[in-house]
Amino acid sequence: MSQRRRKKSQLAKLPLPIAIVVVGVYLIATFVLPTEKDYVPAEGTALEQLETLEVKGRAPKTGYSRDEFGDGWLDPDGNGCDGRNDVLNRDLESVVHAEDGCKVLTGVLQDPFTGKTIDFTRGAETSMDVQIDHIVALSDAWQKGAQQLSAEERARFANDPVNLLAVDGPANSQKSDADAATWLPPNKDFRCEFVAMQTAVKAKYDLWVTEPEYGAIVDVLSECPDEPAYTTEGELPLLRH
Repeated sequence: MSQRRRKKSQLAKLPLPIAIVVVGVYLIATFVLPTEKDYVPAEGTALEQLETLEVKGRAPKTGYSRDEFGDGWLDPDGNGCDGRNDVLNRDLESVVHAEDGCKVLTGVLQDPFTGKTIDFTRGAETSMDVQIDHIVALSDAWQKGAQQLSAEERARFANDPVNLLAVDGPANSQKSDADAATWLPPNKDFRCEFVAMQTAVKAKYDLWVTEPEYGAIVDVLSECPDEPAYTTEGELPLLRH
């Protein structure tokens, strides 16, 4: 099981006064990102979850812009840190924070896309060495059902940790808005988990896959038919019922 799946919420470890503040911030945050309803992370295999997705053609990209998915990074779990820093904190090792306790200044990434070890240092010339990837790209989502989501749901999609991963910057740029039919991680050992993550995100937000995309995911999962349906223990437990 990957390190990303093992990390847990730290709320229970906070001193009582800080915990009260965190909960207060969370209550405010719910006005920006309302609590998810009727969502339960799937059990079973990724292949079984894939069979729950609709297969049909890609819709036009007409009307797409980044702004359709909210105004940048939000704080969906109400811990006072934005989604980007939450993901860096989750995915990097040996993390050093700024005095605010949120901003990640340095850390080490065992990059899942390439298998490389990357030293991260925040700065104008170095921050892009590690980027936060939307596992299901926003443009891809727009063309496969996200146009029908509400503005609040799209903002949640763009900030949902199940759809976010810290990765090698150049590899992320190469991926761009591709789906599994046109791009897979160079690190073959990560491909099963990668397509399981994409499948989980699309299932969670009722998005569909195209025929070539479906076939590509099946091809990958045929090498690992027992790959579990993806979830994380750090999947914003405060937003679960």
